[in-house]
Amino acid sequence: MARRASIVGTGLIGASVALALRAHGWHVSGVDRDEAHAADALAAGVVDAIGLDPDSELVVVAVPVSSVADAVRDALAACPRATVTDVGSVKAPIVAAVADDRFVGGHPMAGSEQDGLKGADANLFNGATWVLTPTDGTDPERYADLRATVSSIGADVVELRPERHDALVALVSHVPHLTAATLMGIAASRAEEHATLLRLAAGGFRDMTRIAAGHPAIWPDICAENRDAILDGLDALTAALAQVRATVAGGDRAGLLERLEVARAARINLPARIATADALVEVRIPVPDRPGVLAEVTTLAGELDVNIVDLEIAHSAEGDRGVLIVTIDARAADRVCDELRARGYHPAATPVLL
Repeated sequence: MARRASIVGTGLIGASVALALRAHGWHVSGVDRDEAHAADALAAGVVDAIGLDPDSELVVVAVPVSSVADAVRDALAACPRATVTDVGSVKAPIVAAVADDRFVGGHPMAGSEQDGLKGADANLFNGATWVLTPTDGTDPERYADLRATVSSIGADVVELRPERHDALVALVSHVPHLTAATLMGIAASRAEEHATLLRLAAGGFRDMTRIAAGHPAIWPDICAENRDAILDGLDALTAALAQVRATVAGGDRAGLLERLEVARAARINLPARIATADALVEVRIPVPDRPGVLAEVTTLAGELDVNIVDLEIAHSAEGDRGVLIVTIDARAADRVCDELRARGYHPAATPVLL
């Protein structure tokens, strides 16, 4: 029998999740505050039915961040068996507003310049980072199942605490978007005076401002919900730009070259996905049966920038202990095990055999 899911919000991300799940055999229902959008999703074959399916085992909420908490609570009430997650790019206020062990905050770091159904793609999440934010109250079994589902549609899962997620995403997503939009606005205003300016805007300019083509309506909510972290990022950026300005104004060629070389090296060394399965180890971690253990271990990996390729929970016959089994990059095994031991755990790592 097909597994059943519901999608709340049939825009770009919601529709892409629906298509990805259907490609893996799920029966997917969809609901949207605009009934015409839900009807279009049904007609396009994005969903199998309209409405919240009360038999869903998974509900994915894909609405603007200011509406997520209410939509999650509605889904929890309407679908009593379901694990509920969301796709909002702000996590701390949402997670704080929904205290339920069936809810896990989520954020797929994927998108498109296209809006709505016309941009929906079952392969949108292949190779994309998908952040999950388990807390001390998260149900471990539900979390493990959700993580496996997200991985099954091609995403690389990273576990972070909600507050840590918001601080990092402000720096790598929210501030860059505002920067690109601002730079694009400057170019557009000057193009009114110099008609050839935008004709010259090729190469690096187009690459840097590509994200400014994203749907603007979501950004007022994001900036309101993650205001403090975004302001910190903007302050750091403006301070750094002031330093660059001073370097250029002073004709400091060596200082400018050093700054550019540091940036180039950091860009080249951005992490890539693990390419081969023979570089993996399985870390078995005996854990007590208490709230927060799963979140502590998984978010530790996220803080160490270590990708968990797979995760499994094995229960003990005694009932008060179990074993958390995580598969990670072999090069990170010693670091992860050392940190776990420092926190009182007793991990054991073994190579994954093909």
